Amino acid sequence: MKLLRDWFERHFSNPQVVLLTVLLVILTAAIVFLANMLAPLVAAIVIAYLLQGLVARLKRIGIPHLAAVIAVFTAFLVALLLMAFVLLPLLLGQVTQLFGQLPDIMNQTRLLLMELPERYPNFVTQEQADQFLRRLQAEVFILTQQLLSYSFSSLVALITMVVYLILVPFLVFFLVKDRDLLVQWFTSFLPQERELATQVWNEVDAQIGNFVRGKAIEILIVAAVTFVVFALFDLQYSALLAAITGLSVLVPYIGAAVVMLPVGIAAYLQWGMSSELLWVLIAYGIIQALDGNILATILFSEAVNLHPVAIIAAILFFGGLWGFWGVFFAVPLATVIQAVLRAWPRSRSAGRMAAQ
Repeated sequence: MKLLRDWFERHFSNPQVVLLTVLLVILTAAIVFLANMLAPLVAAIVIAYLLQGLVARLKRIGIPHLAAVIAVFTAFLVALLLMAFVLLPLLLGQVTQLFGQLPDIMNQTRLLLMELPERYPNFVTQEQADQFLRRLQAEVFILTQQLLSYSFSSLVALITMVVYLILVPFLVFFLVKDRDLLVQWFTSFLPQERELATQVWNEVDAQIGNFVRGKAIEILIVAAVTFVVFALFDLQYSALLAAITGLSVLVPYIGAAVVMLPVGIAAYLQWGMSSELLWVLIAYGIIQALDGNILATILFSEAVNLHPVAIIAAILFFGGLWGFWGVFFAVPLATVIQAVLRAWPRSRSAGRMAAQ
């Protein structure tokens, strides 16, 4: 008990540490328990935070605040409308086309699996091929049932989407326009002495803002370039594969390797073992190499100082908690944890050891 009491007094005797702890607990609880209920507000806050950097840049070159807000918000609305009425219908059309060709795809897969035991009898047996085919058919059947069940609830999803398309832009505009007033109102409830919390926020803001904005730009560039390249090859499902390739940059070191599989499968089902398949895979590899070695370096000049193991652990942990959005914000959330650990007051003996 004395050991625990000494540890508690050493770390929580500082009022600023208590304040930081309370803020972190409240924020975590709000995300865990109220995220679904306040999803439009959370989405609007995230988008407004991303747009705030553009507003600040326009203001630095002499544009008034309101004019900068209107310009950035107009660009956001145009991008939103393009996604809603151009990109989304294109993706849904290719998904529908894909599921319409599932019987042909399953037949080609069955023929391929039947040939494997004959070509490679030492590696694949007929029983293994049959077992894999049965498992694949079962997974496709389950996926089809899920899509059918989702179609029955599509009206609710459509109404929810309409609400989001109206409510989120409305919230984004006022969050960007009245940012200073809202921040001042929120901080008025906090104690005057909050240097530790301010230190953590400044470090997090400096890294997360650049990271999230850069990652969003990276997704758009990689997806656009991939779509153009795949379209030049006349590859089926080019838009769908390009969208998946763009999203693959969210998972460093793993996403590129994983997405190569559906790209290779789509090319094989269209052309078989041919030179077109090889050229598509080479083009995909070149895009990923350019992204990792040039584009990412340009966008993330202020790199997040996290070890690759920490990044992968954060992706696995937060992705398991919140799915896609957990993966998207895994690195920023890990940055928050890192900033808290750096700013957390240590005992004097620990500080002397760290200095040595």
